[in-house]
Amino acid sequence: MKIYTKTGDKGTTALFGGTRVPKHHIRIESYGTVDELNSHIGLLRDHEVDKHSHEILLRIQDRLLTIGSILATDPARATLKSGKARLNIPKISAEDIQLLEKEMDCMNEELPEMTHFVLPGGHKAVSVCHITRCVCRRAERLATALHELEPFEEEVLQYLNRLSDYLFVLARKLTQDLKTNEIQWIPQKDS
Repeated sequence: MKIYTKTGDKGTTALFGGTRVPKHHIRIESYGTVDELNSHIGLLRDHEVDKHSHEILLRIQDRLLTIGSILATDPARATLKSGKARLNIPKISAEDIQLLEKEMDCMNEELPEMTHFVLPGGHKAVSVCHITRCVCRRAERLATALHELEPFEEEVLQYLNRLSDYLFVLARKLTQDLKTNEIQWIPQKDS
């Protein structure tokens, strides 16, 4: 199988189902940003994270491929006229979302109470986690814009929303695990 097909040489690409759209289409921006997010999570896994978090991040990467598949599917071609699914695309479940919530609750039990915003940084792993969180927020913004135009399962939006929260809490946990100082943001007052 060749990697290059030359079918995108004129600035279009195919969605699942065969529909061709411009490469700058909101649908392409949405799943492309989810793909970018998945790559950042891979980079985060390559840093100093505990074994449990490493396994959760792998699971998240799997779910992000599912989200990418959902976003890359032309809704008009996803089902047959009979209403049956034309394409066998997995779904994001309530259990997927609950896993992120459970993980956040467990991490938060071990973390000091947060009284201020925190400045990202302090260790490469923490910084990568914050960058990943920001990419997740962008993916969520693009997915919500797409959802307004062509609705899809709301669990996708919920998952991306919880994932950015999870990544924030994970960054705080990594700060603690790596014995790095969490720098609180204290707004400077005008002189």
